[in-house]
Amino acid sequence: MKKSFSLILCVFTALISLTSLQAQSDEQKELEARKNRLQQEITQINSLLSQQRREKKSVLEVLEDLDQKVRVRKELIKVTNRQTNLLNRQINNNLNEISRLRDELKELKEDYAAMIRKSYRSKSQQSRLMFLLSSENFLQAYKRLKYMQQYAGYREEQGEAIKNTTAELQKLNQDLVIQRKDKEALIAENRNEQKTLEDELSSQQSLIATIKSKENQYAAQIRKKQQEAAEIDRQIDKLVRDAIAKSNKEKGGDVKSSSFALTAEAELVGKGFRENKGKLPWPVEKGVVKLRFGVQPHPVVKTVTINSNGVRIVTEEGSKARAIYEGKVLAVQGHKGGNKAVLIQHGNYISVYNNLVRVFVKEGDEVKTKQDIGEVFTSASTHETELRFMIYNNDKIDNPANWIYRM
Repeated sequence: MKKSFSLILCVFTALISLTSLQAQSDEQKELEARKNRLQQEITQINSLLSQQRREKKSVLEVLEDLDQKVRVRKELIKVTNRQTNLLNRQINNNLNEISRLRDELKELKEDYAAMIRKSYRSKSQQSRLMFLLSSENFLQAYKRLKYMQQYAGYREEQGEAIKNTTAELQKLNQDLVIQRKDKEALIAENRNEQKTLEDELSSQQSLIATIKSKENQYAAQIRKKQQEAAEIDRQIDKLVRDAIAKSNKEKGGDVKSSSFALTAEAELVGKGFRENKGKLPWPVEKGVVKLRFGVQPHPVVKTVTINSNGVRIVTEEGSKARAIYEGKVLAVQGHKGGNKAVLIQHGNYISVYNNLVRVFVKEGDEVKTKQDIGEVFTSASTHETELRFMIYNNDKIDNPANWIYRM
């Protein structure tokens, strides 16, 4: 019973250890995927905001770009630190497991040695035969025979257990060597990222000092841009309300309603759109979010608050805007102070693609997911290609990051 209890305890301990290792392995995979995404984002930022383009930008725009790079790199360093900490836990767990297995192996070998000695003392065929013949009756002889068979089987099991435990111990030792190398690689990688971050922060501080000397002037520039953006947002809001009213009128619905009068087919499209929340594709093939949704302090001039009704995505020159889901082109319109905008209806939802220099669709067209709908405008002064993207639920604005995959 004592040996059975020890065996059960060993199995239970091993199961807990395996569960813990699996959880850590899953977390490590998740962290590695997150790190890869951040590295890709940094690569995209470096590509999209190259030195050639930055030379034509104002100090404020250069600092905004640098602020974005610093933010992503800090997140990358944070993820790498988490990976290192996780590896430390795995290494410690493996060291504890190795210690436990060594104790277990020692006990198994001692037990096995005792069996071998006992078997040696009674190894002769004559001794075994006499053991059987000295039985008082047939039942006792049968039990003694079964005991001899079980003893031999148990000895084989112990030998197999020693073999398996030794192999497991060797595997853990090999894993430990790999994990320590991985840890050293992560530490070296983090050291390089820290050095790059220090260089970027130094450049950032230098630019901030330049801006601080003319903060009022830059704040005025930002507010002017905000006013222009707010005016465009108001035009798009009106465009959305007018489009809803026009759609409802065509269907015989209430033109004063702020919600779409939907056909059964349109309701199905809206249901599909809603069910894909958080999984919809990006409105450009490659891009980096430069300005996020909502009220927020300006990334550089903290005394200025900015409000964004959508997101601004920096992409490559010549990039195409693409539909995030199937639907119907609700409106195509140029607006005062800006380029063209395309509105696509997905049931009771609307996706808005603003700042297009060319449009490939017209009002009433049915579009498919990822279909190109226009070319994103590239500024002649900054050489920056930026899509302004919004999502509406009827006439209410919503955060695109809630809908787009990993935005």
